[in-house]
Amino acid sequence: MRRGALQDQELVGSGALGRGPRGAPASSGPVVPVLVFPPDLVFRADQRSGPRQLLTLYNPTGAALRFRVLCTAPTKYTVFDAEGYVKPQSCIDIVIRHVAPIPSHYDVQDRFRIELSQEGAEGRVVGRKDITSVLRAPTYPLELQGQPDPAPCPEHPSWTAPAPARHLPETPHPPLATSSFLLFLLAGVVSMAFLLLPLQDELGSQLPQILHVSLGQKLVAAYVLGLLTMVFLRS
Repeated sequence: MRRGALQDQELVGSGALGRGPRGAPASSGPVVPVLVFPPDLVFRADQRSGPRQLLTLYNPTGAALRFRVLCTAPTKYTVFDAEGYVKPQSCIDIVIRHVAPIPSHYDVQDRFRIELSQEGAEGRVVGRKDITSVLRAPTYPLELQGQPDPAPCPEHPSWTAPAPARHLPETPHPPLATSSFLLFLLAGVVSMAFLLLPLQDELGSQLPQILHVSLGQKLVAAYVLGLLTMVFLRS
């Protein structure tokens, strides 16, 4: 399979639409459908890797077919694997690259033609399909786009220290007001008192039964005491 631009395969006007490869007349035999995706090629001038598209060609028949890619503007494109064979019931990817993404080529419609012929039958075209191609202008002006830095010379590598990390200043926690401090202190004393009191079913305690607390009350007191401890530590 040959790689590169098809400089000698230009379609000229509408007269070339009814002729096979290298001027051979179109075949009167069975017509094979040319299944390609996408049906139209849209190139973007602002693609970082260059305007390129992937064209997938599928062979639905049970025999290998020879394909050939032609173009109305061969100097504007580079076609990788422009000629070759597609195995039966298989597909092949054809990479097409726009090599002249200049403003004068924006929104200019070109055409690609995919021709299929039977293997070993020179000049017998069994299927063809025309695909339109257009180059779209960048979404934003080029001067507003971030241009990538040029690659450093391999002989003189350039080393740049990374930008230092910015540390945000820690915001000090405001001190507790006097009234809030007294309220939290009172709540802490009450919680500790609940933890020191005996349980309701505890025997041998000298305190009256009214001062006996349940296990749930002790758990709540312990939880409140833990929250107050965190508040005091952060203030």
